[in-house]
Amino acid sequence: MTAKALVQRDFTAVIGLEVHVQLETDTKIFCGCSTRSNTTEPNTRTCPVCLGLPGALPVLNEAAVKSAVKVGKALNADIAEETQFHRKNYYYPDLTKNFQISQYDAPICADGQLSITVEGDRREVAIRRAHLEEDPGSLTHQGGNIDTAEYTLVDYNRAGTPLMEIVTEPDFRSPAETRAFLSKLEEVLEYLGIFDPTEDGSLRVDANISLIPTEEVDDGSITPSALESANRTEVKNISSHKGAEKALAYEVTRQRNAVERGRAIEQETRHWDESRGITVSMRSKEAEKDYRYFPESDLPPLAVADWKDTVSIPELPDARRERFREEYALDTESAAKLTSTKAVADFFENVAEQFDPALAATWVADNLLGELNYRDMSVSDIDDRFEEFTYLIELVDTGDITTKNAEEVVLRRMLDEELTPEAVIESEGLGRVDEDAVVTAVTDALDENPDAIEDYHAGENGAVNFLVGQVMQKTGGSADPSDVNTLLRERLEEWYCQQLLKVIQSCSFENRVVVRRFSRLFRTEYQADCLRVNSRKV
Repeated sequence: MTAKALVQRDFTAVIGLEVHVQLETDTKIFCGCSTRSNTTEPNTRTCPVCLGLPGALPVLNEAAVKSAVKVGKALNADIAEETQFHRKNYYYPDLTKNFQISQYDAPICADGQLSITVEGDRREVAIRRAHLEEDPGSLTHQGGNIDTAEYTLVDYNRAGTPLMEIVTEPDFRSPAETRAFLSKLEEVLEYLGIFDPTEDGSLRVDANISLIPTEEVDDGSITPSALESANRTEVKNISSHKGAEKALAYEVTRQRNAVERGRAIEQETRHWDESRGITVSMRSKEAEKDYRYFPESDLPPLAVADWKDTVSIPELPDARRERFREEYALDTESAAKLTSTKAVADFFENVAEQFDPALAATWVADNLLGELNYRDMSVSDIDDRFEEFTYLIELVDTGDITTKNAEEVVLRRMLDEELTPEAVIESEGLGRVDEDAVVTAVTDALDENPDAIEDYHAGENGAVNFLVGQVMQKTGGSADPSDVNTLLRERLEEWYCQQLLKVIQSCSFENRVVVRRFSRLFRTEYQADCLRVNSRKV
């Protein structure tokens, strides 16, 4: 079909992902070099094996294989009884031996799935395969980007870091869906304890995208022939969820514009230039045959059968979310916040062991996480201060400090200045205020603001808020606003009753007649009771 004919048809974006995840192991996948490459100078954590020097032999890292088995279990994938490593031959400027040790037709995991929710719609994304391989080194382009740099530097510290490549079926129909998938996948990997999302380059994405005539997409499924006939573009160098959504949104628009102008889509590999927000052509798209796979002769086949039963995985995010809703009676939003990471979920459960779950959820989900996010911090940054934060919640729970002061003063100074709750409370004078002092402050606020009293009895409820603010100011914010509100309303009702009594005293009627005549003025049972008692004095 010609490009001119394509212009007249409607198209659906069809997207598949190849997600490269760095596994959290102490050493590289085939040698004993440390994986902590971001903490040292370039090219200082290398050895003959990860540099690919002649005669150097790889030795497989057991921890990497166990991590791969955990991924397979979490994705409900089939885990192979036996797997094999291959050499993927290709020119890699950041792999000195010019081939990558990977897995070809015997991946360690296959046929899995992962549930995602997009705009309230929950569905399954099929995982074609997940296999182990080694990471190449890293390139730094000097004086520009990949196509304008004056020269490029290579750092081999990362070369040989264990990677898990997770390949989806072409199940995505929009860039937003890919972002939801990547977020969910990262969440699962973090729960497994095999992945650190804070490490630079720990998750990288290659996205394959085609425009398929909409009439060939039936309820989201696509025939193999339709996929085969569509030219596929691969977008590389995507390093974030947001970046994936932006890169694919750009690429969908680019391809649609090309079709509308009567141009055919080239099958090619493109680079995502995040700084410019565009994709640029790198090379023609390789076919599988171009890699010339053959078995890695220095690594024997790997038997995985026994590990499938012995390697266990923890409670995963969806299951923990559901348990939180049932066990702690949390709403959906709070349960989602409190299970956003395993560290947050663990922190909450530790707090909920000491306090009412509703109080624990409010403090962790709303107060603590809100303040941490504002400071670009995480729960892991305050792990060693757990007792300080639970002590602050205890002070609020026992009424020794107001919720407002705990949230807006103590918590913020604890995070900003690394102070203890006691130090903040002492320096700010925020301890529990004496009850008599509160009563005095209420009396003074009423005496100083007669207009507010008149406004209240005229039906302006904002007058109470104003008076509460006056009392809080007089007590240095240490009084409980709820208690102050209650005390003020009682005093205001007493004032109203006193005005009624003055009217009664000016009348010559019997008490019961007076009460009946003025009962239409009673706005509350409190006022009625107050008047019945005090009218005996008339």
